[in-house]
Amino acid sequence: MAISGTNLDMTRQTTIPDLCRSQARWCEKLGSPLYAHLLYRSAEDFDQGGPVRELLQPHADDPKGSALPLRMMGAVHRLALLGEVPPLQKFYPSCGGSVELEPAWSAFRGTLIERLASLQSLVSRPVQTNEVGRCGALLGGFLLIARQMGLPLRLREIGASAGLNLNWDLYYYTWPGGAWGKVDSPVVLRDVFKGTRVPPLGEVRITERGGCDPCPVDSTSPEGWLTLQSFVWADQVERMRLLRNAIDVARRFPPHVDQAGAVSWVKRGMAQPTPGVVTVLFHTLVWQYINHQERHELHGLIREMGARATADAPFAWLRMEPGPDGAEVKLGIFPGLNDQIIATAGYHHSKTLWLAECE
Repeated sequence: MAISGTNLDMTRQTTIPDLCRSQARWCEKLGSPLYAHLLYRSAEDFDQGGPVRELLQPHADDPKGSALPLRMMGAVHRLALLGEVPPLQKFYPSCGGSVELEPAWSAFRGTLIERLASLQSLVSRPVQTNEVGRCGALLGGFLLIARQMGLPLRLREIGASAGLNLNWDLYYYTWPGGAWGKVDSPVVLRDVFKGTRVPPLGEVRITERGGCDPCPVDSTSPEGWLTLQSFVWADQVERMRLLRNAIDVARRFPPHVDQAGAVSWVKRGMAQPTPGVVTVLFHTLVWQYINHQERHELHGLIREMGARATADAPFAWLRMEPGPDGAEVKLGIFPGLNDQIIATAGYHHSKTLWLAECE
């Protein structure tokens, strides 16, 4: 799921223009000059009482973690992908266009004016991304778990969206001097590791895979396909290509995702240890979308599962979430490995710096 980090002065209330500017800065850092420009201009337009204000003001009390600016961008992108806003499509590479920043803003603002009623409905939808590039950051964690415990993995993902990351072992990963995975996979993640250190490479067996999401997406349906594409940034065509290829894999190996909140799902499906496998709870950039009370409950459940774990029925918690300077990959194995940062990574494409010591 997408991030909306901020360095704002917390002594005052965060406004919608603040959120737009903050997200614009992240778009700059993550290689989307088009979205950065549109969001900076959107902040100005809101301050000036333009169509951005008319669209977003009704959501002024929405939780900040709900990523309102990205909901707006996804709503507009959806119309472009449907071919309903030709003036804007000319500047969206995802639609075959070429980026021209200020003309793109003019067309974007015009879209808000002309399609306000449609956008008012669409902007209420939650952000739904299934960022396949993050599998590169998780790869080392899964490999380390398999090496450490010598058992098959039972995968459990919260905030799974369409479940495309549950198929991580069906993809191919490369980096200078090495590779891992299925050579013939249509999903190829390149330059996964930077630096000279890499995790322990070896075979991984998966016995079971499943996830949950409050609003799961069926990526193989036309509606699900459109939803996932709409939340990819329109000038990042490589992300779009990876997504499309991962959906092709999902058509052959459909992942199972339950419609459920994280707390109830973990309670229901992970209450007791499962002998003969490592139960792996994992997630990527999900924490901001879970409210404070549910986070507290999840932490409690995870501590309980760790305390009940045995050598024959171990438990691992693997996650990629924002850190001070980027994404941090953390792993705890119970019993066996204390919770620690094992890598740092980019938010979309992994560019993973492996940190953990491996025997």
